[in-house]
Amino acid sequence: MGIISFIGFTILVALIAWWSTRNTDENSSDGYFLGGRSLTAGVIAGSLLLTNLSTEQIVGLNGDAYSNGILVMAWETLAAIAMVITAIYLLPKYLKGGVSTIPTYLERRFDVTTKAITSGLFLTGYAIVLLPIVLYTGSVGISTMFDFPKLLGVTEIQAIWITVWGIGVIGSIYAIFGGLKAVAVSDTINAIGLLIGGLLIPIFGLMSISDDGYILSGITKLMNQHPEKFNAIGSNDSAIPFSTIFTGMMLVQLFYWGTNQQIIQRALGAKNLIEGQKGLILAAFIKILGPIIVVLPGIIAFHKYGGNLSSSSLAYPKLVADVLPVSYVGFFAAVLFGAILSSFNSALNSCVTLFGIDIYKQFMNSEATERQVVNKGKTFGIALALFAMCIAPFLHYAGSIFGYLQTVNGAYSIPILTVIVIGFLTKRVPALAAKAGLIFSFCLYVIYIILSKGMEIELPHFLHIQAITFVLTVIIMLVIGKLKPRPTDYIQQYTKDVDLTTWKYVKPVGLAICIVVISTYVVFR
Repeated sequence: MGIISFIGFTILVALIAWWSTRNTDENSSDGYFLGGRSLTAGVIAGSLLLTNLSTEQIVGLNGDAYSNGILVMAWETLAAIAMVITAIYLLPKYLKGGVSTIPTYLERRFDVTTKAITSGLFLTGYAIVLLPIVLYTGSVGISTMFDFPKLLGVTEIQAIWITVWGIGVIGSIYAIFGGLKAVAVSDTINAIGLLIGGLLIPIFGLMSISDDGYILSGITKLMNQHPEKFNAIGSNDSAIPFSTIFTGMMLVQLFYWGTNQQIIQRALGAKNLIEGQKGLILAAFIKILGPIIVVLPGIIAFHKYGGNLSSSSLAYPKLVADVLPVSYVGFFAAVLFGAILSSFNSALNSCVTLFGIDIYKQFMNSEATERQVVNKGKTFGIALALFAMCIAPFLHYAGSIFGYLQTVNGAYSIPILTVIVIGFLTKRVPALAAKAGLIFSFCLYVIYIILSKGMEIELPHFLHIQAITFVLTVIIMLVIGKLKPRPTDYIQQYTKDVDLTTWKYVKPVGLAICIVVISTYVVFR
């Protein structure tokens, strides 16, 4: 019954996505890469949330909450502030220039080489880190939920190989042959399902630990018996020291929600600035509620299992298996599968976009038609998907996946964020400074990763290192800008691709969201 409902819901989502995109012209760059610049607020918000929320997020953060408590909510709540900043400041600039990719903006602000380096960093990060991790964590979740080793009569690693390729093939079809609009529409449907299914886990979990079967009784028991798990401040030796919120944590959030191609591409596809801002603000509001899905279940699991699990990564899957009624398993597996597909096909679609527009059109065939650019991007996407599917199963032999992901991402996130910030805030910093900044920032952070893994010396938290790298890179770029400035000020041109009328409530609503985020730290201090 569970497998039947799983397959049924998955097919339903695919049919709705096909029906919604059947009239989109996907032979043009805007049509394929940006959904014809027709995305509305609800679609943008749903796609943003589901692209972010996948198995590495749900399983990983709940595992961290199992070990460290509510302080790991910083990964969720601070994202809301970053989305507000993006809606108010960054998105208007992106849409004004009519850019399809972040590297395209950097080409206009600096030069072609800066664009090429940035595209290379994005593609490397997605291909080597993000895509394989999404495939692997997704395969573990689905394989465990349906007990594929027993069902198929195979070993655990064989089940992972089978599931990786199943997810990879289906996700590739969405991303490569459907374009951004198909991805965004399917994301929106799955986002609704994931919010419903994700909320069911803490509800059933709290009911299972309460003495009278009521949710409030379960919450009261958790807070009374485990008050240390509800301390959002933590200590200097905790997994996320409170001080990192003011250093690398906000930089990570600003990169992810404001400059990460995989994420910002949804807002770039908005039909106008108002829809884009509404979508980001709506997603920010829902993000505040994120800890209920990705943090609270981990604390419930700690109470139920007494901290005796062999691995924190088992906290969420075991809780789901124990508290979710059998009749809901198929539905929850389907929306979780949708979340896995979303992260995979969103990253893959961004890679296709980056390669087609920033690499093929720029360096391989400047005379290529838009149809040729799209087709070459699809071919690259197929090759990249096959590469990710081949290496993903080998992550089974790696250590902590979530910690590895967050640490290694800094190698490309901090260089790109720094250059974009300087590009927006200055008018005379030259292309030389951008190239020097990208190379310096990347090399410095890679050296930190090597030292932290290969030497037994105590180094600052990786989020502090990211902040230090950011500051040093900014200084270097500003010094170069002072010594060898551009001959003229950079002025961004308005392409008139979309209406840039600002949503009149974006600032007051954004301020309200920021106040709510800050208040959570006052309540759980």
